[in-house]
Amino acid sequence: MVVVLASAYAWLFLHAESQVVVLVLLAVAALAAVVGGRTGADRVLATAMSQHSRAMNGAIVAGLLAVIALFATDHFPLLMLTTVLLYMTAALGLNIQFGYAGMVNFAGAAFFGIGAYTAAVMTTQTGLPPLLILILGGVMAALIGFVLVIPVVRTRGHYAAVVTIAFSVLFKTFLEVNDILGGPQGLMVDSMKILGWDFNASPVLFGVEMSFYLNYALLGAALAVLAFVFTRRLERSWVGLTLDAVRLDDTASACFGIGITRAKVLAFTLGNVMVGMAGALYGMMISFIAPTSFTFSDSLLLVAIVLLGGMGSPWGTALAAFIVIVLPEKLQIIQEYRFLLFSVLVIAMLLFRPDGLLPRTVRAYIPGWRAKP
Repeated sequence: MVVVLASAYAWLFLHAESQVVVLVLLAVAALAAVVGGRTGADRVLATAMSQHSRAMNGAIVAGLLAVIALFATDHFPLLMLTTVLLYMTAALGLNIQFGYAGMVNFAGAAFFGIGAYTAAVMTTQTGLPPLLILILGGVMAALIGFVLVIPVVRTRGHYAAVVTIAFSVLFKTFLEVNDILGGPQGLMVDSMKILGWDFNASPVLFGVEMSFYLNYALLGAALAVLAFVFTRRLERSWVGLTLDAVRLDDTASACFGIGITRAKVLAFTLGNVMVGMAGALYGMMISFIAPTSFTFSDSLLLVAIVLLGGMGSPWGTALAAFIVIVLPEKLQIIQEYRFLLFSVLVIAMLLFRPDGLLPRTVRAYIPGWRAKP
C-alpha cells in the first residue's frame, strides 16, 4: 500500500503544472512525514524494508515502471524522471566514497562529464556499440580518477576536499581551452542504439506514438537498479565491512592489518565507474554537451543529494535525487535560486537531522540472520 501511494504521489507531482497544486502536494508530503514520525509509521516501514527487502524492492521497481508507463507519451516528465535516475546512479557512486569509505569528493560533476565526453568522442569517431561505450565511460572516469586518487589518499579532511575542488575547476578549464573536445562550444553526442534500434526514434505501441525519452527512461531505470543492487551487495560484503572500518578509524584499521590505501583506491574507483556510466548515458540522451554542464556547482548538487538523503543510505539517495532534480523544475519561482535553496537545505539538515532524510540503519553483517532466543 505504501508503494502504491508513493507511486501515485510521484505521478501527481510530475504531472502537476500549477504552482498551487505543487505547493499543496509539498504540504501533503510534509504532513505525512510529521504524522509518520509521531505515530511510528516510519519505524514500521523501516522494519518492513529490512525484513522483507526483496518483496519491497520488487514492489518499488514495479511502481517505478508503472510511473514510466503512465508518462509514456509525455516528453518532459520522462526527461525529468530519467535525469533523476541518472543523478541517483551518480550519487550512489559518491555514496560509496562518502558514506562507506569516508572519502571526500567534490569533483562528481567532473567524472560525470568524463563519461559524457567519452560517449561524445566514441559515438562520433568510432563504430563501437553504444552499450560498450557506456561501460567505457565508467572505465575512463576510473582511469582519470587514478591520477586524482594519489593526492586524495595522502591527505585528509578539508585538504582532500581542496584537491577534488581544484580538479573540478581544472576539468572545466581544460574543456574550455581544448579545441579537440569542442572548446566552449561543446560537442554533439550520437544517440544510444541497441540491436539497430535508435533510442531517438519514437516507438509506436498499439498504434500510439510514444515519447523517445521512454527508451532512455527504461534504460536509465535498469542502470539505476543495477547500481542500487551493486551498492547494497557491496555494503553487505566483507569489502563493505572493510570500508566501514576505514571510515570509522583508519589508524585502528591499519593496526588490524587492513590496507587503508587499497580500500580507499577501490572505493574511489568503483564510485567513479558508476558516475562515469551515468554521465555517458546522460550525454547520449541530451545529444549535446558543453563545459558549462559540468561545473563545480553541479558537483555541489551531487553532494547535496548525498547529504540530504543520508550518507551511506541508498534509499535516501533515491529520495534526495527526486527532490533536488524535480523540485526546482516544478517550482519555477525558485528556479534561479535553486543553489541557494540547496545550500539552506544542506545547512538545515546538518543542524537538525545530520543523518539525512532516510538515515543508514545499523550494518547487517549477515543479512537475514536472527539471534536465537
